Amino acid sequence: MSRIDDLNRLYGILDDLGARLGGYRYLKRCDARSGWPQRGVYFFFEHGERRQHRRDLRLVRVGTHAVSTHSRTTMWKRLSQHKGSVRGTHPGGGNHRGSIFRLHVGTALLNSRAYPEQIRRSWGQGSSADRHTLHAECPLERDVSELIRNMPFLWVGVPDPVGPESHRKVIEANAVALLSNRGKPRLDPPSPEWLGLCAGHPAIRESGLWNVDHVDGEYDPGFLHILARYVRQMEP
Repeated sequence: MSRIDDLNRLYGILDDLGARLGGYRYLKRCDARSGWPQRGVYFFFEHGERRQHRRDLRLVRVGTHAVSTHSRTTMWKRLSQHKGSVRGTHPGGGNHRGSIFRLHVGTALLNSRAYPEQIRRSWGQGSSADRHTLHAECPLERDVSELIRNMPFLWVGVPDPVGPESHRKVIEANAVALLSNRGKPRLDPPSPEWLGLCAGHPAIRESGLWNVDHVDGEYDPGFLHILARYVRQMEP
């Protein structure tokens, strides 16, 4: 089958997933008590981004967690890192040093809007920062939170063992490779207004995804059978 056929199959499986979940979720309305599985894969879309010649929202990021041996990260823990802080010293902000998704979105905002030079110097630097730096970065962190929290997303529970050979990793890597336009014919390309076109990393600009890993890879269509099986196991 062709890549466009496999893309249509992927979106069809996600349509089924959306029906079972009762529609898209939004991080702005989610918390730890929202009924998450321990482990899974998530799929982010964006309003204003649509598939070519179709009304469906376009997938812009696929992610998972706990693919390193002995990792204890839960799905909600990973999603909450993307969501950012609700309370605390900088409510509405977040920590881009703990979320590569936040880092890439913030860099694109830096490249498309006016922010203080201090933020430009410190953004993405180091694995931690002092209180003064975190306070200075807060306006950008809040803008990142606002964008990510308003992105529709779906999730599927994949309760397989932790590790790099997990089905979660297989689904993530192959879905990204299938969706990516980097070095391939452009299918379902981003709109001219997509923020990701201002991203610092060329893999994002060229793939049309907020992903960097796996965008240059080849995909195995067999992952669609794996994903569909886990979706069918979801309770409506």
